[in-house]
Amino acid sequence: MADSFEFPVDRTQVMLFARSLLDINPVYWDPNAPETKALGGIIVPPTFVQSSAHWQPDYPLDLTRPRQGPPPPHRGDNGGGGLGRGLHAEQHYEYHHPIHVGDTLTVTSRPGERWEKEGRRGGKLLFSESITEYRNQDGVLCVTARSIGVQTERAVDQ
Repeated sequence: MADSFEFPVDRTQVMLFARSLLDINPVYWDPNAPETKALGGIIVPPTFVQSSAHWQPDYPLDLTRPRQGPPPPHRGDNGGGGLGRGLHAEQHYEYHHPIHVGDTLTVTSRPGERWEKEGRRGGKLLFSESITEYRNQDGVLCVTARSIGVQTERAVDQ
């Protein structure tokens, strides 16, 4: 089953994201720069789509947002986590189409592949993949993000 939500691409957030990376390229903040005009408007920096977590209704790692009731449990089935035995192992981005300020992205996540490898100290290593697609308001696929998490079968032997 896929989870889906909308993510509005806001000019201020794009500028702040770029500045947090110390990237002062005007294509991320100045609509009047020739480079920006050549691209059809302000675009987003690589990995900006990760900011969509702020719009995900039940993002389990954000304990600061106002909610009705307790935060949802972190299932640990799409990127590590769970029982202190997991971690985020890899992140891959495939870029298909530019994202511009003013776009509204529909973000859809689904489970990907699962596999195992034998570990040395914690038993089997259980890998799980989560695939997230970002489509603009016209339905055009802009970015595919693939996240890989790993969890040990049991607590690591000391």
